[in-house]
Amino acid sequence: MKPFSQRKGRKPVSEVIQIDSMNSELRNSLWNTLTVELWLHDQSLNHRLIELFSAALWSDFFKKPIDSRPKDNDLILAHIRERFFGCEWFEVYDFLEFVVGYFKSELQLEPFNRTLERELSGYRFVSGHITDITNTQEREMLETALADSRFAGVDAHLQQALDLYAKRENPDYRNSIKESILAVESMARIVSEKPKATLSDALKAIEKNGLLHEALKDGFIKLYGYTSDADGIRHAMLDEPTLTAADARYFLLSCTSFVNYLKAQIA
Repeated sequence: MKPFSQRKGRKPVSEVIQIDSMNSELRNSLWNTLTVELWLHDQSLNHRLIELFSAALWSDFFKKPIDSRPKDNDLILAHIRERFFGCEWFEVYDFLEFVVGYFKSELQLEPFNRTLERELSGYRFVSGHITDITNTQEREMLETALADSRFAGVDAHLQQALDLYAKRENPDYRNSIKESILAVESMARIVSEKPKATLSDALKAIEKNGLLHEALKDGFIKLYGYTSDADGIRHAMLDEPTLTAADARYFLLSCTSFVNYLKAQIA
């Protein structure tokens, strides 16, 4: 439920949802989640922290000599805490992505997403990346598609599309859109059993087999034509210098939804 001040219109949503900033409540809550889920999770983690994680953190994230780390585990944690509370808001997200990427299977993302949702952050974890996809249904749709290991090529295109979209410092919206489209093309080839077909030909074959409605086929062929030339590489739209996050997000979500639809036809 929205907080009282927002329900009563005392605070506009634009001032409550945190997209280009991070208030102390959100930062504190993320640190507390990290503490509960990682630092205090079990005693064996302390040894790993000082021997393995801190070495990787100093080398690959802080970009400092490994031998400049404090010798004591408590001092290492104190230094990490100081950096966490002293850095810019976007660096907090960079740090969390690094931690999640390092610990992977040992660290669940759902507690962090609950914290981000509760504190009205404009971001969520999706497949190890922090993105600005905040709608629960959209996030679950992406998670479902990326968790399906049956179609490695399709999943690789979707993961790459997400990776390119989610890069905060240097997002590549143009190539994210291309990867989203390629995911659909790859899935359509599998469903149509035509490994060398263009997307248009594959969708027509799927329709002919009774697995795709004509209107849906026509709609996606038009969308594909908007982004691809005859060779399936690029179109004037992808040469536009003003492609935005909204463009890439639209294609990522639309293509993921269509990929899931096509998968359902052969499930």
